[in-house]
Amino acid sequence: MRVGGKSTFDFLVVTMKTNEGIKGNSFGFAGRGAEMAGHIAKSALKPFFLGKDPLAREKHWQEFRMYDRWWNHVPIYAYGPFDICLWDIAGKLAGQPLYRLLGEYRDRVPVYASSFVLPTPEDYAKQALEVKQRGWHAYKLHPPGDCDFDLKAYRACRETVGPDFKLMADPVAAYNHEQALRIGRELEQLNYYWLEEPLFDVDFHGLRKLTSKLDIPICGTEVLHGHHYSTGECIATGVVDIVGADVSWKGGVTPVIKTAHLAEAFGVQCELHTTIYHPLEVVNLHCCCAISNCELFELLYPLSYMEFGLKNKIEIDDEGYAHPPKTSGIGVDFDWDFIDNCTIKKL
Repeated sequence: MRVGGKSTFDFLVVTMKTNEGIKGNSFGFAGRGAEMAGHIAKSALKPFFLGKDPLAREKHWQEFRMYDRWWNHVPIYAYGPFDICLWDIAGKLAGQPLYRLLGEYRDRVPVYASSFVLPTPEDYAKQALEVKQRGWHAYKLHPPGDCDFDLKAYRACRETVGPDFKLMADPVAAYNHEQALRIGRELEQLNYYWLEEPLFDVDFHGLRKLTSKLDIPICGTEVLHGHHYSTGECIATGVVDIVGADVSWKGGVTPVIKTAHLAEAFGVQCELHTTIYHPLEVVNLHCCCAISNCELFELLYPLSYMEFGLKNKIEIDDEGYAHPPKTSGIGVDFDWDFIDNCTIKKL
């Protein structure tokens, strides 16, 4: 963690059961504490869904916007696992894996590795080379946010992996406009593939200026509230070149597909960013397989940090492509022994 504080990996597990006994399951993001996130889910989400038709996903998504507006104001990660559970139930009822239920575009996606914050520029370079040698398709740095350090890391990675391997930079809103402009121009010279969230996602004016001045694509909208509505405004007014979405922070599968199709209508890429936990990454992978304007599948690296909670690891072949599960629903075989051992409270 760049800013310190609590660094344990709390998580939620949400289970929804129909009156016929079909269960939908999903991991959920928990911010800095599972108990807080769990109580939000219990007080705002559980009462909303009880007794409703599990197949009326669009109806629930539309109605929850107004339900939330009347003083629930849940965090951006609250709705996602419930929407995922509904899709899991639908896939099981249909006997289809999620990506085919959504409408299959492909059945494998090129993987890229996304770093944690590392101690030295050389550590990033070493990791980038390791990823390249594994046959994966790109590497993204999350640097500590100090311009001098970051530039050394960006340069070290390019020197180590050569001129053609795809590299991306994600400083997580660390820079001001002038810093981002200087860094962006340097990244253009280093042939970086995109620059992600150089400023805060809500700094529309700063991002719009940056996007107009730089040739390197600017990727953003990762943590914007408002689903595809706010993303649509960012596309229409040139705030960013590439938009982001994911099934955890954007509210589940339903808004991710809406956002991807919206972006497609404008000829814009919608790159799905990491959901952190692998049981959620699997759901992201299903979405990647169902949309045409997402090039790559992101996983935090090393994988061992976040691949808990499911019995079968994400399948990645020797050519660096991830394959979604072929079983019905989201296809995650949850490790319930591990989950039960981690459980501090049931709500």
